Amino acid sequence: MFVDIAEITIRSGSGGDGAVSFHRDKYTSTGGPDGGNGGQGGSVIFTPDNNLSTLSDFRYKKKFFAQNGQNGSSGKRSGKKGEDLIIKVPYGTLVKNLETGKIIFDVSEDKEYIVASGGRGGAGNMNFSNSVRQSPRFSKPGEEGKELKIKLELKLLADVGLVGYPNVGKSTIISVCSEAKPQIANYHFTTLSPILGVVKYTDDLSFVMADIPGLIEGAWKGIGLGHQFLRHIERCRMLIHVVDVSGSEGRNPCKDFDKINLELEKFNSDLLKRPILVVGNKCDIGSSEVIERFKNYVESKGYDYLSTSAVSSLGIKDMLDYVAEKLSTLPLRDLFASEEIVSSDLEDEGSKDRLNIEKIKGTYVVKAPWIKKLIGSVNFEDYYSMLYFQNFITKSGLAEALKKAGIEQGDTVNLEGIEFEFFE
Repeated sequence: MFVDIAEITIRSGSGGDGAVSFHRDKYTSTGGPDGGNGGQGGSVIFTPDNNLSTLSDFRYKKKFFAQNGQNGSSGKRSGKKGEDLIIKVPYGTLVKNLETGKIIFDVSEDKEYIVASGGRGGAGNMNFSNSVRQSPRFSKPGEEGKELKIKLELKLLADVGLVGYPNVGKSTIISVCSEAKPQIANYHFTTLSPILGVVKYTDDLSFVMADIPGLIEGAWKGIGLGHQFLRHIERCRMLIHVVDVSGSEGRNPCKDFDKINLELEKFNSDLLKRPILVVGNKCDIGSSEVIERFKNYVESKGYDYLSTSAVSSLGIKDMLDYVAEKLSTLPLRDLFASEEIVSSDLEDEGSKDRLNIEKIKGTYVVKAPWIKKLIGSVNFEDYYSMLYFQNFITKSGLAEALKKAGIEQGDTVNLEGIEFEFFE
């Protein structure tokens, strides 16, 4: 089964917590702080793989979590970094934010795409020692990992796209031009998924041709099968519009041509701005009068036209000559630009957009994913640890957020069950 859309959840690893520890051995009377730093969490990385052609690997597995960083330990030993999670996808996969619909990356180049960076490891208490504060009894917690709901959307990478009604001979054309072997039969919707074929034009020139399953009237709004595959046309540098000029199915070639063009326009109006070669196929069984009438109609609308018979290979060489010459003048296929900023580092653990403040019975209850770790790293009986805590509250933006929420001097603040009075 061809699968070209998938929805998954990814989460980068959280950073390990910094350690609170003091050097102890029988030869040292007053050992200093030696709590090591936490390790960085693993990142979630997408990378293209030539061996993959569908997103079927994501039909059943929906959650992908990177490894957390290890906590720091005594002896100034840092925690081990969490392993990155590498997710392989086919070339041409768009990685989108499922909630916003914005494109994060277009995985079409041979490189790694970091979608969710691992959380930074927390600093151990060895980092907070100075001439005044010689025995810090606190450390910094590691950052939480970042969780995202992702939509994967495959848009095939092809130079030329074959479009047209079902059973007009697109599959036969691609089978004649390349090594692709699609299913061919005399009924509609024989091709149930896009077919890619590499056309070896000369020893030095080849290009990729895609057979897009048959479109019908109303495909852009979900009728037939074409709506499932229209997105694959968006990457094509040029299109070949294949029309049955024999009238073997009782349809008017001119009307077929206009209806498919309308479908393309309604799906994405930019498609009709690309070079389009109109191919009148099955010309060996069509009348010369009908073929000539259709040729004149197409050319009157500004399109180039060629007659072919894929079964007998009539006109196929002329078609390939035209395509090769046209491709030589066209720019390389465009990549989809990122619509969403992806930082190599996660948001600061105290960023304001991760705070939720609610006033309950006169108490300002604060919730944020980083607060629990912060509370766990503070020794509230230690003076310097309390100073660190207060300084962090200010730098994190929590104090400013509380003031915006209406807090006044002496009001009570609740952080994960720890209550204190607010003073500036």
